[in-house]
Amino acid sequence: VVDLALGHIKAVEYVLKNKGVEAVNLGTGHGYSVLQVKDAFAKASGKEIPFKIMPRRPGDIATCYADTTKAKKLLGWSAQYGIDEMCQDSWHFQQQNPDGITE
Repeated sequence: VVDLALGHIKAVEYVLKNKGVEAVNLGTGHGYSVLQVKDAFAKASGKEIPFKIMPRRPGDIATCYADTTKAKKLLGWSAQYGIDEMCQDSWHFQQQNPDGITE
């Protein structure tokens, strides 16, 4: 969450100084498996997350992650946090906002 917020600030700064439209990916540049995300959330929450390994569904892609080259070049931005920190932030937000954002 922090990385994305800082990336958006960099994007706003860029827009205020430049004309035109640019599409820029914000991400870590590294893919994570479903099991890696599950394990990171289990670690962050201190809870066991039950799961079943099932066959791949039609249309599921093998990998998906952001190419962050343009973000670094145009915005001078790159992610500083990894999957463990992302899941900790997400879990902390959920704990503080069990009903989501209500305002």
